[in-house]
Amino acid sequence: MAKGAHKRIDLALQGGGAHGALTWGVLHRILEDERIEIDGISGTSAGAMNGVMVADGLQRNGRDGAREALQTFWKAVSDAARFSPIQRSPWDRLTGNYSLDHSPSYLFFESLTQLVPPAKLNPLGINPLRDLVADQVDFERVNACRKVKVYVTATNVRTGRPHIFRQPDLSADTVMASACLPFMFDAVVIDGEAYWDGGYSGNPALYPLVDDQGCRDLVVVQINPLVRRQLPGTAREILNRLNEITFNSSLIKELRSIQLLHQLIDAEGLELERYRAMRLHLIHAEHEIEQLSASSKLNAEWSFLTRLRDQGYRWASDWLDKHFDDIGERSTFDLDELFEDAFRPIREAKKPRDQD
Repeated sequence: MAKGAHKRIDLALQGGGAHGALTWGVLHRILEDERIEIDGISGTSAGAMNGVMVADGLQRNGRDGAREALQTFWKAVSDAARFSPIQRSPWDRLTGNYSLDHSPSYLFFESLTQLVPPAKLNPLGINPLRDLVADQVDFERVNACRKVKVYVTATNVRTGRPHIFRQPDLSADTVMASACLPFMFDAVVIDGEAYWDGGYSGNPALYPLVDDQGCRDLVVVQINPLVRRQLPGTAREILNRLNEITFNSSLIKELRSIQLLHQLIDAEGLELERYRAMRLHLIHAEHEIEQLSASSKLNAEWSFLTRLRDQGYRWASDWLDKHFDDIGERSTFDLDELFEDAFRPIREAKKPRDQD
C-alpha cells in the first residue's frame, strides 16, 4: 500500500490495572492493520505501560516487535502474580468468577491499606512491578523512538496538577509515578517532586495530543465505565463507584473543553489554521466494562488477561469495521450527546443577541 494511503491516529489510553489488558487487545488489532499509523500515545498507569511497550517494540522490530513486546510484558505480569498472596477464592475459581471480592487475602490487604500508610506497610519500598517494567522495557530505545511520540501522565502531589513526561525523559520511574496508588505505595520522587497516579489529574491527558499539530484524529480507548445503570448498594460498591468517578472526571473535563472549542469554531467561523478542531473517536464497550468488578483490576491470572485481550481485540475490530473510512474525515464520538444535560451551546446562547 502506498504511504500516502495510511491514516494517522493519536491514542489516549486509560489506566485500570489488569483491565489494561483490554487496551493490549485494542493495540494488537490496530498494529495488525497496516493502513493505520500511530502518531502519538498518551497513557496513564497501565495505559502508560502499554504505550512504552509499543514504542520499545516499534523501535526494535516494527509492528511485529510492538505486538511481541505487549505479549511478553503481560505474560511477565501474570507470571509474577502467581506468587502474590492475593488470589481468587476457591469458589470463585470453581464458578469462573474473576472478581476478588470474596478473597480473604484481598479483603485483608484492602483493609490494611486503609489503616497503615505505605511507608510503614512497606518500609523498604519494595515494588516488584517497577522491577518488571525496568526489566521488560529498554528506555533508551523508547526515548530514541521517532516512530511514535509517547506522553506519560502523573499527578504532582504538591500542586495537584498533571505532569506530562515525554521522550527523551521517560524511565521506569516516570511510568511508576503514573501508576502510583497512594494507599499502596509511597509517592515516586523525580527531580525533587513527588508524584502519584496520573489518573487523579489526567486519565489519560488529552491536551498533549490536541496540541500536537501532526495528527487530528484522536482515539480514546476507555476501560473505565462513565455510566453505571445500577446504583451502588454496599459500602464497597459505593467506594468503587467514587473511585471510577474520580478517575474519569479529568477525562470528562477535557472532553468538555474539546466540545466547547468545536462550538466556538462553529459559532464564530474561525480559521481552522488558527483554531484546530480535533476529530474525536472512542473505542469501548460500556456494557461489557460494567460487568467487571473493581477488585478484578488486581487479578493478573493469564486466563483473565487473555480473555480481556480478546475482548479488546473485538472492540477494535468492530470499531474499525464501522469507522475506518471516517478516520481523517469526521468525528465518530458525539460530544453533544455526552453533554446534552450541560449548559447551552455557544451558538444557542448567541441567538437572542444575533436577532436584535
